[in-house]
Amino acid sequence: MSKQTRILRANAAAIAEAAGVLRAGGLAAFPTETVYGLGARADDPRAVASLYAAKGRPSFNPLIAHVRDIDIAKRLGSFSDAAISLAGALWPGPLTLVVKAEKDCAVCELARAGLDTVAIRMPAHEVARALLAAVDFPIVAPSANRSGHVSPTTAQHVADDLSGKIDLILDDGASKGGIESAIVDFSGGTPRLLRSGGIARAEIEEITGPLAAVSKHEISAPGMMTSHYAPRARLRLDVASVNADEALLAFGSRHLEGVRNARKVLNLSPAGDLTEAASNLYAYLRELDASGARAIAVAPVPGEGLGEAIRDRLSRAAAPK
Repeated sequence: MSKQTRILRANAAAIAEAAGVLRAGGLAAFPTETVYGLGARADDPRAVASLYAAKGRPSFNPLIAHVRDIDIAKRLGSFSDAAISLAGALWPGPLTLVVKAEKDCAVCELARAGLDTVAIRMPAHEVARALLAAVDFPIVAPSANRSGHVSPTTAQHVADDLSGKIDLILDDGASKGGIESAIVDFSGGTPRLLRSGGIARAEIEEITGPLAAVSKHEISAPGMMTSHYAPRARLRLDVASVNADEALLAFGSRHLEGVRNARKVLNLSPAGDLTEAASNLYAYLRELDASGARAIAVAPVPGEGLGEAIRDRLSRAAAPK
């Protein structure tokens, strides 16, 4: 049954209304410093099931629980001293920690995809924090888009994908970060980087030491499926030239052959700034996809710092669907 999805400017009244939607088991999208998230109460399996259905998301893909403070986080999962140190240094912010779930963890088993771990984040965005302060439960919130599609960085992106499937969207303009949170796993021995993201690996490793490798086929946290973040058009990565009827996602000032052939050109950052590139990535992929080009040619992006996360998202977007 189709819902009437409302878009509300994210003021105090709208945040209170979104909190009421979540309490009742509904779905409300809201902005974070990374991308827009689709929220449901983490302790309600029916609400979580409706979230999976709205996104078309496989239920074996776990969700991130968002909390307002470290004390709530510690009631959900078992934090080692190393995990507490990292959270203390980088929370609130674009960092998710995976820890062993406590026996009475309020994040339901469906949201954890049946795993004995729980993924937890403390967002920095003031709207997300106000929403968390208005409820007495953690909120699971994957990106507010169709599963596998390009993540949303504006309220309109959310509406384009999910209108009629969710109750409410809080609109607070474009997301500033543009790349999802980094995910660090503390559930075993040496901490592992499960997903690169809005905090560079080097900044995390300054606190944790070297992060262990992860199996290519493991799905123990969100964003680890091989094909993910994908537009409809096929992506060609690290191109030296542009073919006819392709769109171009450029980066920096590098000259590529055949640019005049491109149906549309957008530059992630003409100055070669990786922070600017991260903030533009998903919006530009959506815009180039809407151009009708048969493929999107992607210029090389360096892999250091935030470039690691950008290249991760692009490689998953380019993977066979």
